Amino acid sequence: MAGGAQVQEGEYNNEINVVPLVDIMLVLLIIFIITVPVATKAVRVDLPHQYNEPTETKPEDVNISVDFTGQTYWNDSTATLETLGQYARVEAGKDPQPIVHIRADRRVNFESVQGVMTVLQRNGILKLAFIAEPPLKG
Repeated sequence: MAGGAQVQEGEYNNEINVVPLVDIMLVLLIIFIITVPVATKAVRVDLPHQYNEPTETKPEDVNISVDFTGQTYWNDSTATLETLGQYARVEAGKDPQPIVHIRADRRVNFESVQGVMTVLQRNGILKLAFIAEPPLKG
């Protein structure tokens, strides 16, 4: 029964039944809604905000600085990577192990910082922290 006309027995209904078509379209729409986010190539990452909580420095914490030229300093004294390794072994043996704060100049080559991190890791340092300036408000 469509349009108010009644179909007699033995007559054909020549109107298109769109209910199955709508059902199929809804199913396809749901499938596309589910699969499109999976098909994207971007990796979902929760990016950090530009807020930095002040760290509480303790007297036993170690400060390693890397200046623009790549020169490293253990607290306030100049140190080579070999010397850093020796100092790191001593600090790694302490219980509790102190936190090592790395302060790197923003213009320093990353290889210099990577070298320091590698030496610290190979000599048993487990707690590293990077110290940075808070962003400028402007």
